[in-house]
Amino acid sequence: MRVTICRKEHFNAAHRLHNPAWSDEQNAAVFGLCNNPNYHGHNYQLTVKLTGHVDEETGYVYDMKKLSTLVQEEVIKRFDHKNLNLDTEEFKQLNPTAENIAIVIWERLRAKINGNYDLAVTLYETERNFVKYNG
Repeated sequence: MRVTICRKEHFNAAHRLHNPAWSDEQNAAVFGLCNNPNYHGHNYQLTVKLTGHVDEETGYVYDMKKLSTLVQEEVIKRFDHKNLNLDTEEFKQLNPTAENIAIVIWERLRAKINGNYDLAVTLYETERNFVKYNG
């Protein structure tokens, strides 16, 4: 029997959607207000889901405290109150769209979580705009 557990976290970050290979006009046409050269911010909501078998000894799929600590270390401390374009190595060359942020978060967590677990992340950029990534 497989069970999915979920941990919800949040972080605040600024970013600018911009493709340096494009003209200012093309960037403005594609990214609109999100291409503001002075950046803009979001209050991101993150849900991390792990699916696996319930351990007979602990009754856990995965220790939620351990998962919380991992998300804090790998995501929150790294991205919270940062300008993603300027302050993080991950997005110096990668456009920090919600899709790319979710992929980066998944990759950071996947590297630390045993492959026996299915991992998925859901990242809410706004209340109505969110992405899911399962690897």
